[in-house]
Amino acid sequence: MNEEAPVIAVLLTEKTRRMMLDDAAIARLNALGEVRWPTGATIEATDVDHLLQGATACLTGWGTPPFDPAARQRHPQLALVAHSAGSVRTLVPARLFDDGIRVTHAASKIAASVAEFVVAEALLAMRGIHRLHHQLRNGGEWLDVRAAVPQRLLGARTVGIVGAGYVGRAVMRLLVPFGCRVLVVDPFLHDSEAAALGVFSAGLNDMLAQSDVISLHAPVLPETHRMIGARELALLRPGALFINTARSQLVDEAALLAEIRSGRIEAALDVFDDEPLPPDSPFRDLALANVTISPHVAGHTEEAHLAQGQAMVDEIGRLLRREPLHHEVSRAMLDRMA
Repeated sequence: MNEEAPVIAVLLTEKTRRMMLDDAAIARLNALGEVRWPTGATIEATDVDHLLQGATACLTGWGTPPFDPAARQRHPQLALVAHSAGSVRTLVPARLFDDGIRVTHAASKIAASVAEFVVAEALLAMRGIHRLHHQLRNGGEWLDVRAAVPQRLLGARTVGIVGAGYVGRAVMRLLVPFGCRVLVVDPFLHDSEAAALGVFSAGLNDMLAQSDVISLHAPVLPETHRMIGARELALLRPGALFINTARSQLVDEAALLAEIRSGRIEAALDVFDDEPLPPDSPFRDLALANVTISPHVAGHTEEAHLAQGQAMVDEIGRLLRREPLHHEVSRAMLDRMA
């Protein structure tokens, strides 16, 4: 590259690079300018400062250290942070937005993976496929197993969704064609938007009381932290399915554990207060009959990872060509992010 080529800093750990960038994405990135790659498997704050020297744009992701609020003063040429993951709330301080650095992220590319996972969990619970399998593997009689595991139609259920962001809307788009009645709790969702999506706005208590399936997709903010506790869980219908692929801090985990143990509700949990889930966690000992647990994988698919990386390479290209960004994060959005 000649001296006029823009400098692009890659601030990805080795693991994240392998996940996000295939050969085609790397070739496209190299075609944009002088690309600086980290030399180690991890990224430290000192690596960030070194790689950003003279950089116009940088590519970040899971494992990138948070930016110093004074980063713009040390790197006046830096114009864009392209984040190959979702929320930038803990990565990019508000001051950098105020200093004129633009930020873009790949959250919309993660949404499809989470949405499919949520629908899979709902279908699994409605048909009891895991319970059928378990009982037959353990010698259950054919007709006895059929009688013991009720079969329900997802399309005949009312589904409640908390949060109408990228993921919440992706879940809605998958559920509406099933025929589900979808209730959405989100103070920023206008009635006209809800109508266009084929869903209905609702208050939290009404949604919890009316829904057969509840799925959380809200960010953790002061007003949403532990928003669902024992009182709210008591509103759920007997047999309701409670799905959390968002953040465990939205829920009082002890109250949820007690409700699951009572056998009154079912649950599908992908997130926990302590991650990785400790070997002695009580969630590991819950009966298969009314709960499934998974290791925070809802948003992780090979296809989504590559789409995330490619989307941010494309955003860097748009910046350099002075074209509008497709996934820009505004300062106002930052306050409402997870």
